[in-house]
Amino acid sequence: MKYLKTLFLSTFLALAFSCANDSTFAQSAGEEDDVVITTDDTDFEATDWTTETHSNDVDGDFDEVFEDGTVKRLDIVITEERWEAMLDDMTNLYGTFGSRGGGSSGFSDEDPVFVPGEVFYQDKEWYRVGIRFKGNSSLQSAWQAGILKLSFKLDFDEFEDDYPQIKNQRFYGFKKLSLKNNYDDSSMMREKVATDVFRNAGLVASHTAFYTVYVDHGDGPQYFGVYTLVEEVDDTVIDTQYVDNDGNLYKPDGDAASFASGTYDEDEYVKKTNEDEADFTDVANLLDVINDSSRTSDAEAWRASLETVFDTDVYLKYLAVNTVIQNWDTYGRMTHNYFLYNNPDTGKLNWIPWDNNESLQTGKQGGALSLDFSGLNSSTWPLIGCIYSDEVYRAKYDTYVQEVVDGPFETSAMQALYDSYSSLLEEYANAEVSGYTFLNSSSDFQSAVSGLKSHVSSRASAVSSYLND
Repeated sequence: MKYLKTLFLSTFLALAFSCANDSTFAQSAGEEDDVVITTDDTDFEATDWTTETHSNDVDGDFDEVFEDGTVKRLDIVITEERWEAMLDDMTNLYGTFGSRGGGSSGFSDEDPVFVPGEVFYQDKEWYRVGIRFKGNSSLQSAWQAGILKLSFKLDFDEFEDDYPQIKNQRFYGFKKLSLKNNYDDSSMMREKVATDVFRNAGLVASHTAFYTVYVDHGDGPQYFGVYTLVEEVDDTVIDTQYVDNDGNLYKPDGDAASFASGTYDEDEYVKKTNEDEADFTDVANLLDVINDSSRTSDAEAWRASLETVFDTDVYLKYLAVNTVIQNWDTYGRMTHNYFLYNNPDTGKLNWIPWDNNESLQTGKQGGALSLDFSGLNSSTWPLIGCIYSDEVYRAKYDTYVQEVVDGPFETSAMQALYDSYSSLLEEYANAEVSGYTFLNSSSDFQSAVSGLKSHVSSRASAVSSYLND
């Protein structure tokens, strides 16, 4: 039955898009590069369009798109020529596919090219969706390892100027979504579980869900494997989790993202909202206050100044969760993978976690930070070092650490969750095929799940030792 369903879908998609396969393209420069349409493929009718599924007249349907306890399926259809344009662009950015020689030796400053393609979900079609590869180190590493299970970014009205039929197209109320490839995660759970722990701790964070992804780029649907669908912060996260979405949203990246003294650089405080307004006063003030000498001469005055520009309570709760679950690929080790949002309701910058696929493990490149941040250079990472060295903030942090292991990261509940997700995912994980998987053997998945269950137990012990030392 599964074979017949796949065969039917393959035939249907091939018929639906054979008329578009002769298009040719050229790349254009822009904030995010697109493929420019050079042949007329605009003569189509969006027959599956409904207000609830495709328009921007409805709020995001979180129950439909981010349903827990299930694995849903997305099909992406891209013409052969457009797929080749994507691969050629990746070759330009990162060198020959499957080779670690040539190309860029570091992260690319450019995003991969967007192309128009079709998305199918539960017998409905979304038209000329902007589709591109996404990621930094994970994208480069997978590409150079010869693995095509790459992360995707979907933007449902990216090409509305070329196709008026899709003006303000949405996917159940969502304009943009990320499909994370669960890079280097044999359990395929870490992105979702970590993000959910942040949310269950009462923090602002993305919704997530498990999906299988199939891509047809001319030869029928190819199984690309298990992905985690992630809500975009600059789309619905700030729209739905804050009273007001008009504040500055930053995605810092680079030395300035450390907030160390002397690192201020507006170019590295990348704005995702209000891009045309050259006002970076909020992040500039945070850098100045966190490094101010009054911290040691008048701690009470320093805390008062800090709390006028930065929501320290949100940050301390985030810091407790992030350090308990262990997440090395973010602030404290790396100058990326977080957002800052200036909440208009309070006038304070709020911390929002992002990109958690490297969490729930001891970590690489020096490993995750210890609960007491021993060995951390406070001048290099002042948002941790200066705050933790203050006795008032340290007491709040310690309280939140205990709350994390008593609540959203409680051992027995987490182990039960891992068992549940294991039963849910195992069939789809083991169905991944060579060239589209990070698994090396059929035992890798269950071994990784066992590792997660051991990890949560070890973290409870670590918290106990830290708080009772």
